[in-house]
Amino acid sequence: MTHCYRHPDREAGRFCTRCGRPACSDCLVQAAVGSHCLECAKAARPDIKDRAVLWNARQITLVTYSLIAINVAVFIIVGLADPSTFGLSGSLSSMQARLGLSKTLLQYGGVFRDGSGAISFAPHQWYRLVSSGFLHFGLIHIGFNMLMLYQLGQLLERRLGRFRFAMLYFAALLAGSLGVLVIQPSGAISGGASGAVFGLMAAAAVGLHRQGINIFSTGLGTVLVLNIFLTFTIPGISIGAHVGGAIAGAVLGYLMLAPPHLAPPKWLSYVAPAVVAIGCVVASVIAVG
Repeated sequence: MTHCYRHPDREAGRFCTRCGRPACSDCLVQAAVGSHCLECAKAARPDIKDRAVLWNARQITLVTYSLIAINVAVFIIVGLADPSTFGLSGSLSSMQARLGLSKTLLQYGGVFRDGSGAISFAPHQWYRLVSSGFLHFGLIHIGFNMLMLYQLGQLLERRLGRFRFAMLYFAALLAGSLGVLVIQPSGAISGGASGAVFGLMAAAAVGLHRQGINIFSTGLGTVLVLNIFLTFTIPGISIGAHVGGAIAGAVLGYLMLAPPHLAPPKWLSYVAPAVVAIGCVVASVIAVG
């Protein structure tokens, strides 16, 4: 009768199939073939670098999840600063005024007053072109945008890969910010991921159409038409962000999501979103004056 190599007082009914040491049931780990002792099981585990590579390979839509996490984190941070913004409709707080996009604020700066007092904003705070894309006004606003981002991300990130999907997203976001500055009333503060989401939606629609797929047979066409209808009928929705993001997304979708036999050179699918993003920033500076 043999005894466990770790517990001499216990009888061992089995052996490690890797090193042959006798072990009790508490000191054996089920393996693909047979059972391993704790030391052999530990030695067989991949190192940290290999585990990181394996984890990374399993995250097919990592950028989508990361963007959702950033949007939710910003919403929570803004809400903790002013809990009233957690409401279904939300109310404008000082932090939302810091992050939101407004042509007047970019041109001249301004003063925002709430319960905490008056806050002065300097002109030409260009970070607002990006920060406004992660700002939301109420639970319905962020809930709808994140649902659409999740669904479109599952479709597009798998097709484009992480880097090109991220480039498409931020190009559409900046195009939406340009649309706000060109179309939106100068004094209105805008925010939300809807410009980028509209860009993804338009890119997906154009990409499916180029592949010969009727978008109305997939459900995407109905969602797109419904969202366009809501954009122009419900007050308070940023028409400029939706229009700007959709135009950029449609153009980039035509290039980046073309079928293989019609696809332009691959380098163009990297250069095009970069050119659109830079062009939107330059155009935004010109629009503000």
